[in-house]
Amino acid sequence: MTWEVYAVKYADRADRTRSDSFLFDPDDKTPHPIDYFFWVLRQGSRVILVDTGYDEAEAVARGRPIRVSPVDALLPLGLSPSAIDDVIVTHLHYDHAGGLALFPNARLHMQAAEMMYATGPCMCFDALRHPYTGAHVAEAVLRLYSGRVVFYDGDGAVCDGVTVHKIGGHARGLQAVRVLTEAGYLCLASDTAHFYGNFLRKALFPIVVDAEAMLEGFGTVQQLASNIGLVVPGHDPLVREMFPQFQTDDIVRLDKGPLRPEHLNDLSHLADR
Repeated sequence: MTWEVYAVKYADRADRTRSDSFLFDPDDKTPHPIDYFFWVLRQGSRVILVDTGYDEAEAVARGRPIRVSPVDALLPLGLSPSAIDDVIVTHLHYDHAGGLALFPNARLHMQAAEMMYATGPCMCFDALRHPYTGAHVAEAVLRLYSGRVVFYDGDGAVCDGVTVHKIGGHARGLQAVRVLTEAGYLCLASDTAHFYGNFLRKALFPIVVDAEAMLEGFGTVQQLASNIGLVVPGHDPLVREMFPQFQTDDIVRLDKGPLRPEHLNDLSHLADR
């Protein structure tokens, strides 16, 4: 059976330039906004969340306001925190795992390498620790001690039609998610590729722990999807132009494919945006 897939926007930032998105970009002073998403997988009554966003406390602490709480962002889909039994954590950065406490009943699915990295000696360095928040990592550890973490070492099946794939690069245990949909296999790249331009131009994102793994990952996400139009970058506002809205501009439905069929095979018009 196939899955419905939704991208849910909960925050954005306009105070960025292309230098914040693409390493060594020649047009580095041009504004380049970013959207913050998490994703919902739904098959009948079963719901899986991919990442959680971050809450108001984290927004205040980092000076990065959110438009809506992740919990409230789910309301148009008719979902409440109690409906979420499983959360796939692509990695433990604050903007992807900052809402774990909002879904207290959920089992977490993550790469073992990410837990080891986020709780290991690398966190002694400010530059490597910056995208993480201790309370979020501690929440993941608490779930572990209550028997509610499923670890993967590389590729793994969460359930029929949903698999995870370790890629690394941006974070040591970063994973992408492959989902069987009506349109074919969809790849939620998360921060494997923040923007279309990252994987289309092989342009490194500046926050990187392994540049080689990030570059190889740009190819991997394309291999995981049935076609290039079903690769969904983790933070690109263009996602909301490519896919149909669901009730509001802040939620788009991904499982039926892009709005324009030709975009399944050619995204060259997005490479420099």
